[in-house]
Amino acid sequence: MDAIGLVSLSKPPMESMKQWVYRSLRQAIMTGRFPPGLPVTIQGIAEMLQVSAMPVREALHRLVADGALEHLDNRRVRVPDIDPEKFDEIIAARIALETVAAERALPSIDYLRFARLQQLDDEIDVAYKAGNIEQGIEANFAFHRCLYEVRSSAVLLPLIESVWLRLGPFMREATENLDESYRVDRHAQALEAIVAKDVTALKAAITADIEDGAGHLGRKRFLDVESRQLAARK
Repeated sequence: MDAIGLVSLSKPPMESMKQWVYRSLRQAIMTGRFPPGLPVTIQGIAEMLQVSAMPVREALHRLVADGALEHLDNRRVRVPDIDPEKFDEIIAARIALETVAAERALPSIDYLRFARLQQLDDEIDVAYKAGNIEQGIEANFAFHRCLYEVRSSAVLLPLIESVWLRLGPFMREATENLDESYRVDRHAQALEAIVAKDVTALKAAITADIEDGAGHLGRKRFLDVESRQLAARK
């Protein structure tokens, strides 16, 4: 647990302790601070956040219900690993939800929103070039959220974020070989499609962005499993 180096988010004065703990842990999972399979304890997290065990216990229960964590026993939880078939299903769900959200958002994107998207895209590049994987992952999700929230904040965005939460622990692994998997700047293609008001091109860019990133990792994991199965038969 000490290897995670959990960093909590700032707590607004009006936010309850249990909501702050939940939000901090949720953000940590989504940005890859909790690798798949690593057990964590209530006491360990409480010490890192410098809070009592109660809000941590409640936050972990919520995250288990969200599908982001699984119980090992009454004191420990972990990020579940995902088999290739389930991983592929999550990628398909992400593509389906995000292309709909992008299509709904396109007519409402003004120049201020577009400028923010450009800024976030620049922040992603700077973070990855500096080797700051977590900041890059966070900025990447912020880019997508900034695009979709224009029209899809009530229903679609919470559904999308629940999928991101399940993928978060794998995003660090997905970004380890960006030069190999991400040879085309899909965000640049999305920005070009927004300028052209081309919904087909925008949906294609979002789909390719997901497939080149987390989708590439899913294919790699499938091949790794298949290779191990073939080796076991020999």
